[in-house]
Amino acid sequence: MTERLPLFPLGTVLFPGLVLPLHLFEERYRLLVRDLLERPEPRRFGVVGIELGHEVGAESARRLAGVGCVAEVHSVTPHPDGRYDIVTVGGRRFRLKRVDRSLPYLRGDVEFLPEEAGADAEPLAHRVRLLYQLYRHRLAAAGAEISEPVDLPEDPVRLSYLIAAAVVLDGPDKQRLLEAEDAARRLRAERELLVRETRLLDMLPTVPAGQFLDGAFNPN
Repeated sequence: MTERLPLFPLGTVLFPGLVLPLHLFEERYRLLVRDLLERPEPRRFGVVGIELGHEVGAESARRLAGVGCVAEVHSVTPHPDGRYDIVTVGGRRFRLKRVDRSLPYLRGDVEFLPEEAGADAEPLAHRVRLLYQLYRHRLAAAGAEISEPVDLPEDPVRLSYLIAAAVVLDGPDKQRLLEAEDAARRLRAERELLVRETRLLDMLPTVPAGQFLDGAFNPN
């Protein structure tokens, strides 16, 4: 069964349970917010990665990723000039089945994906927790100003998404983690990525600021 959602293409991957603040200034996304505010709660739209194109402008979002994440709107702050600051939290993942381009903003027919732990998720989660703590230590040793540590969840599904969001990775790696069929597969991929990234940190004298450190609004 499919559902139609407004779509917000981004160069950033949203994961379930993670906060995504957005600063909206393009007219099409102002319209999206106005349309959402006319609807009863819960208000939500789909965040989907851009595989070809840009976040803004006429050539934006010519090809979208096949899997995205629902953004649940928690607060909306309007500005006198029509811009909006909104705060969203990642909800369910979905597979994008069809895109409707008939409005100024995109809409999509989506099929929601299940959230399962998968085989051997508990021991994998334990190993990934340890690797993530080592990764943070290496980041700090390389001079990165990392945020305060958070309590890592015991639940393998929640843990897999928190790790996916926190580690500095490029877009394709983030998208691959979002698309993993279950938490166990996601954790296996994160295990390999954390080993790789920690080895790279051991070879680098300093670390540039990246997605791990970025708490700012995403302008769109």
